Amino acid sequence: MANHKATQKDTRQANKRRERNRYHGKTTRNAMRDLMAMDVQGDAKDKLKSVEAMLDKLAKRNIIHKNKAANLKSALAKKVNAIGTEVAVVAKTRKPAAKKATSKK
Repeated sequence: MANHKATQKDTRQANKRRERNRYHGKTTRNAMRDLMAMDVQGDAKDKLKSVEAMLDKLAKRNIIHKNKAANLKSALAKKVNAIGTEVAVVAKTRKPAAKKATSKK
């Protein structure tokens, strides 16, 4: 433990900042997880705006690097844009079930 008053205060301030940063980081990760679980594109696009804002704020506060924020935003945007097309791709790739030939004796 620090012995000087100024160092004790600095330790208290660092602990406050650390807890605040952990809170904002965890909240953003939870929002990203919820966004990835969405399957309706309209709702996901609305949620994407708020998650991107959260990531920008984390980068602005130097909690995460700005390039990491950009990479996460890009990956989330790709996921949201793919939500509407996944259904169409699955429908196109499915083949009709082959009918079994029955032999008559």
